[in-house]
Amino acid sequence: MSDTPQVVADERLKRESFGARLMKRPELGAIAGLVVVTVFFMVTADSSMFTLSGIMNFMTPAAQLGILAIGAAMLMIGGEFDLSIGSMVAFAGLIFAACTVTLGLPLILAIPITFMVAAAIGSVNGTIVLKTGLPSFIVTLAFLFILRGASLVGLKIATGGSTQLRGVRDAVESDWLMPIFSGDAFTGLFGWMAETGIIDTFNNGTPKVPGIPVEILWFVGLALVATYVLTRTPQGNWIFAAGGDKVAASNSGVPVRKVKISLFMFAACCGALVAIITVMDAGSTDARRGFMKEFEAIIAAVIGGCLLTGGYGSAIGAFFGAIIFGMVTIGLTYTSFDQDWFQIFLGGMLLVAVLFNNYIRKQVTGER
Repeated sequence: MSDTPQVVADERLKRESFGARLMKRPELGAIAGLVVVTVFFMVTADSSMFTLSGIMNFMTPAAQLGILAIGAAMLMIGGEFDLSIGSMVAFAGLIFAACTVTLGLPLILAIPITFMVAAAIGSVNGTIVLKTGLPSFIVTLAFLFILRGASLVGLKIATGGSTQLRGVRDAVESDWLMPIFSGDAFTGLFGWMAETGIIDTFNNGTPKVPGIPVEILWFVGLALVATYVLTRTPQGNWIFAAGGDKVAASNSGVPVRKVKISLFMFAACCGALVAIITVMDAGSTDARRGFMKEFEAIIAAVIGGCLLTGGYGSAIGAFFGAIIFGMVTIGLTYTSFDQDWFQIFLGGMLLVAVLFNNYIRKQVTGER
């Protein structure tokens, strides 16, 4: 008999199959959903939906929602909610419009002030949650009404009784920062493509798509940065740890309090960014701006793979979840279907996403 000891393979070194690794990706459901929705509209919608102009039509609202969804997703991964993010769009819009129109400030001052106010409110949200131990759902639900009411009152004070403040575009039209937050990018490139026949033009020769709306660039850039932070930095590990088990994370040296408050601030600033972009595009702000967007942002994050219990999800999943929203919202106008089907789709997608994410969580954790 040989005395050579038998080598037992360590289970921790066991290689997973590609399929097993793929199933654990939080954004898998959103990608699958996007494929299904795309195929559905390719079959049922007018062919113009998937032309360059049609794609820009649904990507613009997707980008605006997606910026909010990325902020919501980061916060959900950290184990918290922010139901005030939609009202923040209205309140930050009030602050921004008041700075530019009422006070006559240039964008180089108005934009930082708007972000600072939003970050301060996000910090207050986070501090109350962590100090009192109250669920963030309840605290931010209160701020949903507080900010919406403050927007109404503030607009009436700023305008002398109206709930809409106009004149933003006239106030900032010549400002050098305006092209970064409003309008289309790469107009020269698109003009050249129109001249060479690469893209469609109107009868007078102007391109049907003059450029890429800047909110789409902000959306893509924010998704890439958030994904990098989550997957390639220690701060990303802290976010997952704080959302998974904050006690264990704190015992391991993770600054849970700072992480969570910074996530509340980030979500609030995402709302402020959407406010700045939409107010500059429309040239005005009103108290209903961002109405119900907090729920759509959270649903997009859930469709993107975020668990309601925290500690799991991805920013790129929220990216695809928002695109699904934009595609369905605008895509129904290209079909003969009643647009009220969107509400049914919304509930159905949320239910399917929660069931799918719950199944994936059990696969990852080994629960039965």
